[in-house]
Amino acid sequence: MRPAPRFVVVAVFVTLFLAGSFCSSICEAQESGISANSSATAASSESITASDDAMIAAILAAGPAAGPNESSSLALPASPAPPPPSNGDRAAKIGIGAKVSLLGIGIEAATPLSRRFNLRGGFNFLNYGRGFNNDGIHYDATLNFRSAEAHLDWYVLGGFHISPGVLLYNGNKLSADASVPAGQTFTLGGTQYASDPTGLNPVTGTGELTWPKAAPSILAGFGNLLPRSGRHFGFNFEVGGAYMGAPTTTLNLKGTACNTSTNVCANAATDPSIQSSIQAQEKKINHDLSPFKFFPQISLGFGINF
Repeated sequence: MRPAPRFVVVAVFVTLFLAGSFCSSICEAQESGISANSSATAASSESITASDDAMIAAILAAGPAAGPNESSSLALPASPAPPPPSNGDRAAKIGIGAKVSLLGIGIEAATPLSRRFNLRGGFNFLNYGRGFNNDGIHYDATLNFRSAEAHLDWYVLGGFHISPGVLLYNGNKLSADASVPAGQTFTLGGTQYASDPTGLNPVTGTGELTWPKAAPSILAGFGNLLPRSGRHFGFNFEVGGAYMGAPTTTLNLKGTACNTSTNVCANAATDPSIQSSIQAQEKKINHDLSPFKFFPQISLGFGINF
């Protein structure tokens, strides 16, 4: 082989060797860079993870130390406090009032059972006196009213209410002192008598009108001792009545009474004939009053509640 071709062959082999060495160096450098980047990325991820874990641990450790009444960064926001009740929502517990009615002057109290129902009770009293004549007998009468009542107030619409109830105690009565002036005539059960003509022992006595001790009642009206609007003052107007039943009359007489038909005089307290006439007179009065079993009521009252 000639020298020139040999030189060319040697140059080619040297060139290929140098190129292979250079490529190998470049590949190793690239692999080292990739490994370094991977290590740095892994170290950075581990650092971030360790930092997050440390922060969470610090927050959890600080939570109990804040106390049950203190809030932490992880605590839910507290619920807003309910607004204070308005004046219209104020529920009175008891109402006390005074009233004037046909049963007399009354004091009453009420308490709510629900928004539409009240329980109410009270008592009434009245004294009134006047004189009158009946069948020739003069009576100085005194009306003594004493009663206690209870009602369930049902508020149907606004202040309009219906109130069934009962007179727990009916001590109402009429008592009278009876007298017949000497020589004056009077009638007992259809029989005519004359009070002692001599004037030594004229006819006197007592009379009484009473009702049953308990009676159902019904009232209707407007107003409320416990206004649901929250007002501290209330009023009550009612009409109605109580079924008291027929009254009973008791008549006791004494003194000398003379039968004008027979001119026979006797003691009214002991003579059977005069006593029979007295009983007939009681029956007559009871009969005359028998339609008045229902005692009407009308009342107006004012009250305060708290």
